[in-house]
Amino acid sequence: MRTRTRKDYEHRLTWIKPSFLWMMYRCGWGTKADQETVLAVEIDRGGFDWALRNACLSHYDPDEHPDRGAWQRQLKGAPARVQWDPERDLRLQALPYRSLQLGLAGEASRRYADEWTVAISDVTPLAREIHALVRSGDTAAAAALLPEERPYPAPEGTPGLGRVS
Repeated sequence: MRTRTRKDYEHRLTWIKPSFLWMMYRCGWGTKADQETVLAVEIDRGGFDWALRNACLSHYDPDEHPDRGAWQRQLKGAPARVQWDPERDLRLQALPYRSLQLGLAGEASRRYADEWTVAISDVTPLAREIHALVRSGDTAAAAALLPEERPYPAPEGTPGLGRVS
């Protein structure tokens, strides 16, 4: 077993997953070890936009970066990372369009905790109720319980936006 050091945690990212179903995919409906509690964190739009404007793609993309070295330098200095992953359906199967994941580090992580967070609520019971309905085959009832999600008009310059919009 490996013991984590303070340095390990200094380089970890806090990930914002705006899609409820993508979060359910990631945490297995709140059943994965150390992911049994699912929290909905409401943040200030200005903070979210700041993070997007100051983000770098989490992977090298030749359409966005002149070369791999330039991407690595940008990534090292960026307080946020953008990753686009396939959105998920109620059965957590990949859909043909992408969902944003936003990783925060350093200044962005501190701002998220100290300035941007507006509210935090435990949605674990909701996740379990929806999951039970999906398992029983009542996807219509499960879908009716999903939190409302609307497309987010990301600010100009959001990394990777041109590829997914």
